[in-house]
Order: sequence, then C-alpha cells, then structure tokens
Amino acid sequence: MHYDISFPNLGIYLNHVGKNIDVFGFTIAYYGIIIGCAILIGFWIAISEAKRTRQNPEDYLDMGIIGVICGIVGARLYFVIFSWDLYKDNLLDIFNLREGGLAIYGGVIGAVIAVFVLARVKKLSAFQILDTVAPAILNGQMLGRWGNFFNREAFGEYTDGLFAMRLPLDAVRSGDVTELMREHMQVIDGVSYIQVHPTFLYESIWCCILLIILFAYKSHKKYQGEVFLLYIFGYALGRVWIEGLRTDQLLIPGIGLPVSQVLAGCSVIFAGIALLYLRKNHKRLPMMKTVRQYEPMPDTIEGKKPPKKKDRIFRFKDK
Repeated sequence: MHYDISFPNLGIYLNHVGKNIDVFGFTIAYYGIIIGCAILIGFWIAISEAKRTRQNPEDYLDMGIIGVICGIVGARLYFVIFSWDLYKDNLLDIFNLREGGLAIYGGVIGAVIAVFVLARVKKLSAFQILDTVAPAILNGQMLGRWGNFFNREAFGEYTDGLFAMRLPLDAVRSGDVTELMREHMQVIDGVSYIQVHPTFLYESIWCCILLIILFAYKSHKKYQGEVFLLYIFGYALGRVWIEGLRTDQLLIPGIGLPVSQVLAGCSVIFAGIALLYLRKNHKRLPMMKTVRQYEPMPDTIEGKKPPKKKDRIFRFKDK
C-alpha cells in the first residue's frame, strides 16, 4: 500500500502519511489520537464557558464524561445502522473503531439526549447546558474530520479544482471510488491515483468559521438555547452541500437518499424556524431563561480555614 497524499494544484506533496504510530510497542491510530485531543479541548472549552457564565464547572466534568460516552455510542450506532452490510457478517467489527466509522450526527444526537436526561436529574437548565457545550461539540467536529484525512475517507467526487486531493487507489475503499474517478485516474511511477474533493477539509474549515462566529456571538445571546440553535443551523447549512459531494454517503434503506443530507436539510428548516420564533417569543417561555447561577463561597469566613475541595459549598441565586 502507498501512503502519499498530495494537493497538486496547491503544490503540497506528503510522501508518507501513515494511519497510526507505534509507541513502546503499542500501535495507536492517528484517528484515535485526534479524537482524544478533541475531547480534552472540548472539556476545556465547556468548563471555561461554565465559569464565564457563573455555572458550576464541576457539573460539566460529571456530565462531560457521560456525554462523551453517549456521543461515541450514538456516532457508532448511526454509522453501523446505515452501513449494516459492512458488519452483518462479522459483528465484532462493530467494536473496532480504529478504522473510523463514527457518524457525527449520531454523536450529536447521543450527546443531546444525555444532556436532557442529566439536566433533569441535576435540576439544571438543559438549554443553558446546550449553549455551553455547543462550541465544544463544534470543536470536536472541526478536529475530528482530520481523522478522515489520515484514514483516506470522507472525500468527494473527482475534481481538478484548487483544493483537489490526490490519493493512491490502493489506499482507499473500493466502494468509495466512482466511475468518474476511474476515468480521470492517473498513473505515476506505476501507481494509480484518483483525484477528489477533500470534503473533510471543507467541513473542518466550515466548522472553524462557525466556531469563531459562536465565540463572538455567545455574549450577545437573548435566551438560553440560542447559541445551540445557531450551531445546529450553521453546521447543517454547510453539511447540506458538503454531503452532496461525498461518495461514501450513508443511504436511507429503500429510498436511497443520503441520510445525513436529508437530516441536515431538516435541521436547517427546524433551527431556522425556532430561531425566528424564539427571537420574538422567548420572554414568554420560562425554560429559555437561566435557572440559577452559582457564587463560590469565600475562601475564608470569619477567620476560619477554607473548606476542603470536596466539602466546598456553592451558593446559588436566581437571575
């Protein structure tokens, strides 16, 4: 197998891009390293936002662990359900995440379900939590797409545009190669290459731009849940056209339509309507208001020693 990846129209040639690295005899996939880093950065973003908005950061440590687990499970289930032919003959492959196979929409759905359940248990505002974690989720999507780069997956149809990416034919799944790609196949030094849209790159750049917008807008939001709705609207808007370029689409059984493209289109409509409606009516909906904020107790009270971390008390007040 050949491991080079290039962007010929940009003059970028990477001669050896492996899928994993060996550390002390253990093989670690770059895909997993990227996901792990994205999760850690996501925790930092969520906790920083919780502190800024005077929420209890410790709540996000607890919810974050459960949310990440539910997100990964949801992402895997989504992919497996709509790619059942790949797993029906070997069910153990369902648990093999080293080669990729995490659908972002499934991860978001799993995480959102976890948020509503945990918010009810902890008596917190689910919409405030969603606003807090929206940038963290988007960061995970932005970075996670680079796992697709190392795995040579999530690319689009043939193109000779500025960002065209050239891949060795033997490094990609045969099912992702179209007739148009084969018609424009190049043979260089005896190696067959296809040239495609780097849709993973398009989506990563789109997420980066949207992340900057969310960071700039979050201090100006009018109600709880607005930042999350903006995230859903913006991400889905980009996903509608990016998904249309891909050749590895997950299809709705019996219909043949790309499930993620259909879901993205529905998300744009739903989030758009919700944003317009809540912009005018949010003051009449109690669930869109901040439920409570916290104020850490002073480190010293009347000369007493500060309580230990595990005994530290938080004082809550309504806004």
